[in-house]
Amino acid sequence: METAKLEFLRGTLDALILKALVWGPLHGYAITNLIRRQSDDALLLEEGTLYPALWRLESKGLLEAEWGLSNNNRKAKFYRLTPDGRRQLRREVATWEAYAAAVAKVLEATQPPLAEEIR
Repeated sequence: METAKLEFLRGTLDALILKALVWGPLHGYAITNLIRRQSDDALLLEEGTLYPALWRLESKGLLEAEWGLSNNNRKAKFYRLTPDGRRQLRREVATWEAYAAAVAKVLEATQPPLAEEIR
């Protein structure tokens, strides 16, 4: 079956970037590649979306960055989570789990609520 290409919902990008960095520092291309692979090619993150998000997360103190060499000996900026970034990731995950559970309840409903329950 062909994988659908999904648009990023508002608020998901930061959580996905933070999660990508939970295992250690990565440069931008590696972050996009990890998200793409983890989503079975459903989430494609463009540079024009990624780098402003990285800059925003860094300016909030959730990421730190330093220059280094990538696997192919190219100069690259590597991003890593700060302690605040790890705390924010935990909050983001909790929020998304609650959101997903609420949406699932609505989508999995087999009958409408009783009339007195929706008034």
